[in-house]
Amino acid sequence: MLPPTAINDGPPVTPRHSATVLLVRGREPWELLLMRRPGGADFAPGAYVFPGGTVHESDHASSDEIRAAAVRELFEEMGILLARHGKRFARESDSEKVRHLIANGKTFGEALPELGLEPAFDRLVLFARWVTPAQLRRRYDARFFLAQLPANQMVRPQEGEVTDWLWIEPQEALASQELTLVYATRAVLESVASDKDAAKLLSRARRLGEIPTVEPRLVQTESGWEIVR
Repeated sequence: MLPPTAINDGPPVTPRHSATVLLVRGREPWELLLMRRPGGADFAPGAYVFPGGTVHESDHASSDEIRAAAVRELFEEMGILLARHGKRFARESDSEKVRHLIANGKTFGEALPELGLEPAFDRLVLFARWVTPAQLRRRYDARFFLAQLPANQMVRPQEGEVTDWLWIEPQEALASQELTLVYATRAVLESVASDKDAAKLLSRARRLGEIPTVEPRLVQTESGWEIVR
């Protein structure tokens, strides 16, 4: 159920462009990375979600601002770097260097080229797009990407932004009574849960072609507002 404070009484607000990454570990069986936001977070407080966030001004300089946001948010929130140094994929040592530059005042977009790195946009496979219902105060036009966990990199969650994280199979996440999942997260998990092999999942996603936009709506029930498709 949604709290009354989440409902917008005025004209619909414009959705903010955002990117979300389903990071895949393993092949058969395979797992996804879920993270929990703090209780006071702007979006999905206390819920387990996929890493991601809105497009920032610094992302606009990229040839693909949505994928740029996906790469940046995945690194900022979970420390995973989808980038290349020439033909070599980024390693944990590269991630450490990026973190060092950011700690000394560089932005993510400035740190990568200084180290000879460039985002690996081709590692992001778009497979879903959701737009938040028009009645909500906070709205997002969210693209969901699949990506495989790079070899030799470690999850390093951002302190204060991530209160917990775990690797979990989609079916297990859906069946869990301990994980709070928002509507879109649960629906996206359901859409990938039947794929037993990660390689086949990624192959299926690459063949999708045009991605339809899912626009759920709000309905008022006796117990409150609910999101439905």
